[in-house]
Amino acid sequence: MRETESLGLCFENMLIFGGGAGGGGRWRISEWKDIPAELLLRILSLVDDRTVVVASGVCHGWRDAISWGLTHISLSWCKKNMNNLVLSFVPNFTKLQVLILRQDAPQLQDNAVETIASYCHDLQELDLSKSFKLTDHSLYTIAHGCPDLTKLNISGCSAFSDSALAYLSRFCRKLKFLNLCGCVKAATDRALKAIGFNCNQLQSLNLGWCDHVGDEGVKSLAYGCPDLRALDLCGCLLIRDESVIALANNCLHLRSLDLYYCQNITDRAMYSLAQSRVKNKHETWDSPKNEYEDEGLTNLNISQCTALTPPAVQALCDSFPALHTCPGRHSLIISGCLNLTSVHCACAVQPHRAANLLSHLAH
Repeated sequence: MRETESLGLCFENMLIFGGGAGGGGRWRISEWKDIPAELLLRILSLVDDRTVVVASGVCHGWRDAISWGLTHISLSWCKKNMNNLVLSFVPNFTKLQVLILRQDAPQLQDNAVETIASYCHDLQELDLSKSFKLTDHSLYTIAHGCPDLTKLNISGCSAFSDSALAYLSRFCRKLKFLNLCGCVKAATDRALKAIGFNCNQLQSLNLGWCDHVGDEGVKSLAYGCPDLRALDLCGCLLIRDESVIALANNCLHLRSLDLYYCQNITDRAMYSLAQSRVKNKHETWDSPKNEYEDEGLTNLNISQCTALTPPAVQALCDSFPALHTCPGRHSLIISGCLNLTSVHCACAVQPHRAANLLSHLAH
């Protein structure tokens, strides 16, 4: 098998170059089962996750050693029977902190997630994206079994309800990164109010194409999650200026905002964001470390926000020099807004004004 050959090659390299105690620079090993746990873990650090799974089935000693040292693994390479693999693999690996179960086609079922929650209590990062078969039961078990989660990706898990998501937020209060893209039933104002109340460490939230999200939910996030750095509201058609104004006033460290197709957004929102730069400087001026002094919006997507006018967006660009419209540096995305073609970023505004002046003098 290819995995066995990889292990053998790594084993030989470790013996030649790794050295070991009492062996003149080499470990004294005659059989695979004699490999010390330290060496085994070093070998496994050089191979892919699929090979790690194979290695865990070599013998009890190997399985126990891997169980003791393995903290990160991805099973996304598994195209078939991922559910059975999780059921058999996870109970032996209780030290896992990162588990990636991203799928191209839905395989996971609730019993696999229940197993994860029952054994992996140290889990900090869990990716269940595109798990269409999962139900609310999975969120309830995660809530009780994985209270230390800081990163959860359930994008595309369309069966989850807002009740289950709100329940999870009560127990997973350490969440910093949450991806709910496409979770239309789960991402509602009710759920966002619970997240804003319970998860005040949240830094990144993806609500893309969650078209039930409204101003009340976003304002709850703005008030409850002041450390929010990245927010994706792409396709959230109900969003109005009030949401952006709340974010501008309360989330002073916001660096990335996606408002694609939020066509109810007007100039009020843009001016509010521009003014937040001034407020941010005042708020951080007296801070001993002042780590946010140079922060501000670095990425903004206002594509298809057709109500916006050039003066408002230009004011935003002037406030946040990191927003670029220059070729190759498009961190301000305005496609579909033909009336914004005259907007220029800070590094281009002076040449632009000079060109206008020359044109004026020529006439």
